[in-house]
Amino acid sequence: MNTCSKYFPDGTRIDPWFFDTSVPSLESLGKQYILKDYDIRSDGTIQTREIQHVIDLAAEEGGVIVVNEGTYLSGELYFPAAVHLYVAKDGCLKGSDDIADFPLCTTRIEGQVCTYFPALINVLHADGFTITGEGIIDGNGERYWKNFWLRRQWNPDCTNKDEQRPRLLYIAHSSNVTISGVTFQNSPFWTTHIYKCDHVRYLHCRMLSPHEGIKGPSTDAIDIDACTDVLVKNCYMAVNDDAVALKGGKGPWADSDPDNGANERIIIEDCEYGFCHGCLTFGSESVHNRNILFRNITVSTGYNLLWMKFRPDTPQCYEYVCMENIRGKAAHFLNINPWRQFYDDGGRKDIPVSRAHHITMRNCSFDCDIFFNVQKDESQYILSDFTMENLDVHAADIRFDVTAIHDLSCAGICITPKKESEYSDAVTTL
Repeated sequence: MNTCSKYFPDGTRIDPWFFDTSVPSLESLGKQYILKDYDIRSDGTIQTREIQHVIDLAAEEGGVIVVNEGTYLSGELYFPAAVHLYVAKDGCLKGSDDIADFPLCTTRIEGQVCTYFPALINVLHADGFTITGEGIIDGNGERYWKNFWLRRQWNPDCTNKDEQRPRLLYIAHSSNVTISGVTFQNSPFWTTHIYKCDHVRYLHCRMLSPHEGIKGPSTDAIDIDACTDVLVKNCYMAVNDDAVALKGGKGPWADSDPDNGANERIIIEDCEYGFCHGCLTFGSESVHNRNILFRNITVSTGYNLLWMKFRPDTPQCYEYVCMENIRGKAAHFLNINPWRQFYDDGGRKDIPVSRAHHITMRNCSFDCDIFFNVQKDESQYILSDFTMENLDVHAADIRFDVTAIHDLSCAGICITPKKESEYSDAVTTL
């Protein structure tokens, strides 16, 4: 058993919590509030008030909302601390495709706490919340996607928030969360977003959005935002943006803003990736990430395996990251570059130089267009103490600028040139 199996990259021991992958049974979640028993209709009409009424009833004694077979259409729903969600096989909770069914609220989005739209499912200040079952949570995103791409044609500089879209799941200020078995699909915006949470498990989930035809813009599978102790295990992710994105804030004073924070002790393991823009992405709004493990992963296609975005308007630190036992292919094996999307330095001219250090990539067999897409820019960020070992890589571009990283340790690297590129570009905005 290698070091990363028992320890985080900085040498601290992994807590036993990470090795407990048990899922609460439906019976253990308390009284069952089955939607059909409360005359909730699955006839294509919006049932937001009716479903929320059942949730509020369950809050009085605690229990679990059961989405039975059928498709139930809703706007935003709020789950209080004592109420869980179970989506049965052949059951579907589906979001409205009308943004008017998602009234404005104060929420967290794109590195800021601001007025925006809630998610379909919103969980705030809960301890012990569970989503489980074999059913589907569907964002009904096609209308939102069409509107977004139309707006982009009219204004190529429009932001992600300019075309108003809800997320599928938003959990904030919560602990001991289990998300298991459910398929999340067709989200209008980010698929799942956890903010200032701790001890969150994603187990055997599927996150899906189309990257062909009408593409699902900015449909990140899992956005981890200023959280600690997160496990993503045995999940399948295929989305038209990043699969797992580590966020936490942006802006010239982001590292001192109490609304922001670090991501620490994150494990992503035993997962399979379909198409995505980044299998593991640091950014685009991220302040501090430490002790990140990414291991035992299969990637079928995409743009980036490890993508570190450095914003010139944000002080950032990425440290103690280990990526190991990875098989598959993508356009870039390692992508580290400046990231200026929606740049705003707020007038500050002395933004500290960002850093990435103690980054390990080992025991990987990978096929890519570009092995080492790393831009050296020490006016903005400094890269140091990287380890690359036991890598078997086939790449169209095998250039390897060792001067881009201070104290780069290499051992057992075999880079074989291939003749053709498979990717015409590497999409960086959506």
